[in-house]
Amino acid sequence: MVEKREEEMYSKGLILVSAIRQIKGLGDNKFEVVTGLRTFTFRAEKEGERQEWMETLQTATRPPASGSQKRSVSLPHLSSTNKRGLLELRGYKGRVLVSLAGSKVRLCKTEQDFRAGLGICEVELTAANIKEVDRRGFEVNTPFKNFCFVADSEREKQEWVEAINESIAETLYDYEVAEKIWFNQANRSCADCGASQPEWASVNLGVVICKKCAGQHRSLGPSLSKVRSLKLDSSIWSNELVELFLEVGNMNANSFWAANLVLEEELHSGASAEQRASFVRRKYRERKYCKVLEDFNDLEELNQALCAAVVSSDVLQTMELVFSGADVMCATGDPIYSTPYLLAQRAGQKVQMEFLHQNKLSDFPRLGQWSEKSSFPDVSLFMDGFLYVSSGPSKTMPDRRGRDEMACRWCTLEGGFLSYYEKERSPSAIGRLDVTEVVSLAVSNSETMTGAGAVFTIELYLRTERALTVGAETQDTQHDWILALTKCIVPSKVEGLVRKDSELIGRLQYKEGHDLYHWRMGWFMLEGSTLHFSSGEEEADEEVLRLKQLQELTVSTHTEGEDRIQVLLLVESGRTLYIHGFNRMDFALWHSTITMAAGTDGRALGGQQLTKNGVPIIVDSCIAFVTQYGLCQKGVYQTPGDPARVSLLLEEFTRDARNVKLRKKEHKLEDVTDTLKSFLSHTEDALLTKELYPYWVSALDEKEEKQRVKKYSTFIESLPKVYRSTLNALLQHLYRIQQSSHLNEMPSEKLAAVFSCCLFQTQGQTSQEINVIRDLISNYVTLFSVNEEQVQQMETENSFIIRWNEKKDTAFCPAGDLIFEVYLERREPEQCCLIKLSPSMWSSELAEAALSMRNCTFKAEDMWTTFEVIENGELERPLHHKENILEQVLEWSALDCPSSAFLVLKKFAGAKRMAGGKDSRQFLKSDYLKFSDGSTKLLSGHKFQDKYVVLHSEKLLLYRDIKNTKPEKEIQLKMAKCYLGLKKKLKPPTNWGFTVYTDKHQWHFCCDRRETQISWVADIIALKHGSDLQLKTSASKETADLKVSKGGSAVTERSMVPPYKHSFSSEMTDRRVSLGDTDWRTAKNPGVHLKTQSIPKYLKPGNPSETREVSQRRTSMDICLPQPLPPPSIPRHMKPMTLPVLPQASNKMPSKKPTGVGGSMPPNLLNELNLVLTKTGRKSPE
Repeated sequence: MVEKREEEMYSKGLILVSAIRQIKGLGDNKFEVVTGLRTFTFRAEKEGERQEWMETLQTATRPPASGSQKRSVSLPHLSSTNKRGLLELRGYKGRVLVSLAGSKVRLCKTEQDFRAGLGICEVELTAANIKEVDRRGFEVNTPFKNFCFVADSEREKQEWVEAINESIAETLYDYEVAEKIWFNQANRSCADCGASQPEWASVNLGVVICKKCAGQHRSLGPSLSKVRSLKLDSSIWSNELVELFLEVGNMNANSFWAANLVLEEELHSGASAEQRASFVRRKYRERKYCKVLEDFNDLEELNQALCAAVVSSDVLQTMELVFSGADVMCATGDPIYSTPYLLAQRAGQKVQMEFLHQNKLSDFPRLGQWSEKSSFPDVSLFMDGFLYVSSGPSKTMPDRRGRDEMACRWCTLEGGFLSYYEKERSPSAIGRLDVTEVVSLAVSNSETMTGAGAVFTIELYLRTERALTVGAETQDTQHDWILALTKCIVPSKVEGLVRKDSELIGRLQYKEGHDLYHWRMGWFMLEGSTLHFSSGEEEADEEVLRLKQLQELTVSTHTEGEDRIQVLLLVESGRTLYIHGFNRMDFALWHSTITMAAGTDGRALGGQQLTKNGVPIIVDSCIAFVTQYGLCQKGVYQTPGDPARVSLLLEEFTRDARNVKLRKKEHKLEDVTDTLKSFLSHTEDALLTKELYPYWVSALDEKEEKQRVKKYSTFIESLPKVYRSTLNALLQHLYRIQQSSHLNEMPSEKLAAVFSCCLFQTQGQTSQEINVIRDLISNYVTLFSVNEEQVQQMETENSFIIRWNEKKDTAFCPAGDLIFEVYLERREPEQCCLIKLSPSMWSSELAEAALSMRNCTFKAEDMWTTFEVIENGELERPLHHKENILEQVLEWSALDCPSSAFLVLKKFAGAKRMAGGKDSRQFLKSDYLKFSDGSTKLLSGHKFQDKYVVLHSEKLLLYRDIKNTKPEKEIQLKMAKCYLGLKKKLKPPTNWGFTVYTDKHQWHFCCDRRETQISWVADIIALKHGSDLQLKTSASKETADLKVSKGGSAVTERSMVPPYKHSFSSEMTDRRVSLGDTDWRTAKNPGVHLKTQSIPKYLKPGNPSETREVSQRRTSMDICLPQPLPPPSIPRHMKPMTLPVLPQASNKMPSKKPTGVGGSMPPNLLNELNLVLTKTGRKSPE
């Protein structure tokens, strides 16, 4: 019985029916409810309502019908109470008694009221949640009202929060899965401590565990144990996973994990959290008690045994092999069934498949390789002394700016535990830390101010997401403790990582570009801006990442199985590294420290964020922008910029140069030029260094320019590496500017006058300084040993930029020095890549470059194709793999809206259909298509009409119908472009069509199916270019797959073949053709049927009698006579695509004169070469 207002959800008073002893009627529509504690009087509006209330209450309180059982005075709700206690309820005067029973919370004024069955209200937890408010407060939020409680202590608050959370979870429980799993009797007790009815499981280990042990399993990390609830995570429990747990069971699982567990070391259900953590770590991470498999000498033998086991029904054998170190993703040797999972799938072993799926991201090193003796640190060390210790382990990131709450304690390091005492002779420790639980160790190499004075601190970060800070009075003492602690943490194999200037040391899980399938455990050390790391394996070398030269540093959230983890991505010189920590706190530490180390550090040139060529990003970005937009600008570098905008741009580069993108619409040319000059003028040391100033000037004493250049070369070689690289980039840029002085009116003399004070950092401009800079600009090619090929490259790029400036529309602007925005799959900001284009870059090379930037492997079978998109996305054209990108982009200036055009990379399945090669002279394709020329004639409008369309001999022919012999229209493919799609304003009858552009006309074709649309477009493009839309798989697979070298530079397989210099000339002396690899297989005749016997005469094959009839009119016709396949395409040499080009003195370009082709070639070989050239659509030499 409750008392409440009609509009309120919760009552002001509550009486349990079991507490009511008597109901008595009174006059004036009143009645009394008598309880053991007090009597309540109620009044109804009408006599009938009063009578109804009294009858209802009497019925509810009436004893059982038999009358033989006497109603118990005791209240049944008392025995079912989960938790009860006094709490302060905000908004209510005084404290209230809160009782938690099942899924309900009852509020009572006093303990006496609770026992009497009286209360204030009852809160149902079914749709509730709980939130911690402050140190002692928490809120129970329901859809109707929030109840805020305050406990007497933080500990009591935590007890209430845990109890209410359990009750809320109980309302969500699904017992179906648990009952199924418990059907195996072994699963009715915890696999670790033996507690009954365990409600959690490690889905990859195959063990069922209790709630307390599950918490320790989580600290192992998802690579060792993936913990899931039997009652809450019902969605992940597939039939196969349940069957796996029934088949394995805790008994079988422990036959491996606890095969050598002695009675004295067994865990009992009443064990403490520390005991559980230690046992779980020894059992699963160290595998101290596990069964050791015999007769396996190396990983290869384990993998072979795994491949044999997965095709059988014995999942226990598979489990033992995987947990002993066999690789779940190992190569099977079968090209189709390449992994153990696929082998199990072929054999129909669903339980095996489920086990392999759950362990695809697990990381169990081979037992012999990671024995306890070799892989775990030395815990036999002993050290003691006074240290300053923080007041207690913190749950959050320590404040690294200052620590007031640090007290001097006597500390001992013994047996792998760091213990600290109040005094040297104190009998018991205040705190104790298991050093093997430390995952990261942060070192402060400068003094930190605390309440006790200045100390040198060490921060210890634990698996349990806590941290402990200790400090030493001197740096030498700090270093001694660091050495002692790291010997307990770091295995002997990677002790070389620990250096005196180490700032951060620890374990992280990582993946590299060449192995993105498995997370590996590695040891990392940060020293300055250099990140050292090693896997700790026997033959593993220490590897290095230069953080200042990172091309990308981003954080993303990855899904690993059912877990979501934060991952830090680092890209340096084409090398990719993914890392993540053991917990959020550990990850935040490494992320913040690496970000700081990779950022700009002061004004020193070496402290800037650098490109992969070792040039400060600010310099590289500015010269790229000026090259694109200032090459033809009169008086470039002489026009002053706005000081406020220049200062703001400098601040942006200082804050994070990697994320500053210079764009024409957003930045003015004069602001960028002043930014570059200001940066060079205010670096810590002059680019030519103040120390060498007298030497530079004294070189002018030499009258001969050749002698001066020789001295300049000597001075340049003595410069630090970053200075030398920066000077190379800057002088190359200025050399290119003065090459176009006929347009920009900036010869080397004027440029020298502008830059002399920047490069020498002097106050004025002396004639000597100007002369030195003029010499450096004019003799750039000699000073940096730039070869003829690279000089030609610069001249070609200059000519393209000049051409662009002559043609470009002001509405369309690329993003820098030959830099264009390329999108991956769709036009969204996060899918955008900025690519530096070489004037000779093909579309296939652009795709390869963009995918490598996004850390994707370029594989020919994926059919990645570059699309040119125009008309606000209505039309898109797949570019042939040999189409020149820059030439296509330059033509956008003729569009009505150039800014709507863009480039996008997509997988194009239509590129596969031409694989096999078709002779363009004998290729024939025809079909009825709906056609419109886009005219606006009064009668026809935009109406599409049926036309018989024929593709043959590099022409597209349109006939009124199949019987006509003379075409109505004829389109030369060499002068046409074919786009997928049709303009919406034409109102096409279907969604599948293509548009053919010529210089003066647009032709619109409509198809009845998408397959037909793709077929026509792919064939038109292939016929126009004389080869397939994509490189042949056999050739491209060898030439296009990206690899990452150990040294960190991105290379491709194309570098394995001799350099091939491409030229658009058809002369034989400009080509190299390999005859040994030619494939002379004959293509099969597809047996195509013609539509009717009446077709234009010249379209018939050589033998008229071979014409065939078909019954269906709408069948597409695709004729290709059998021909030998052309040889695989030979990849050309990849030219430098970045601007500015930074040539190295030792670079040697391939000789211009080809070898193996000349007048002395044997006649039979020459004839064979001519045949190859003819088959591939090339002309033979005259």
